[in-house]
Amino acid sequence: MDILYRYLLIVIACIVMLMGIQIPNLVDQYEKRVDAHLREVTINLKPYQEIANKYTGGSLDQLIELHRKSDVQAFQNEGIAIADMVKRKLRFEADLAALQAGLPVKVFRIVFRGDRELMDETLQQYTYAVPLTQDALLAGAAAAAIVLVLTELLLALTRRVSEAVMLRIRSRFS
Repeated sequence: MDILYRYLLIVIACIVMLMGIQIPNLVDQYEKRVDAHLREVTINLKPYQEIANKYTGGSLDQLIELHRKSDVQAFQNEGIAIADMVKRKLRFEADLAALQAGLPVKVFRIVFRGDRELMDETLQQYTYAVPLTQDALLAGAAAAAIVLVLTELLLALTRRVSEAVMLRIRSRFS
């Protein structure tokens, strides 16, 4: 029975390590998605930035305000669309800037403060890979170690509880 337990732990460690190796790959794919969306919105804003440069001293906010104050409904709606693009660009810039850190900070940022829209896209189109980088190996080893320690602690707790129950049962029938 003890040998089966050890093999089970080895299998668990291997599975968790392969999952842990995916962490840097997931972070990389998320970062690339943020960068791609930022580039796209920047390209979409370029004509409006050129108009702002020509008529409002380069201020997109003033251009948006001109659109909003217009008597023409189409221009008012266009102002809303431009404002939404500007907000989106600022959101992606902030997210990309926050990801300029080490892997643990990036993982924390993505899990707790990452852009949900982009995270959903990343997960839907995620490509599994086994990158043999230092970060990937460390993440995999750390994940495996944490799960194995937790498994050992859980099993030790289970053994102690079952031993205590068996002692009580024996003492009642003695």
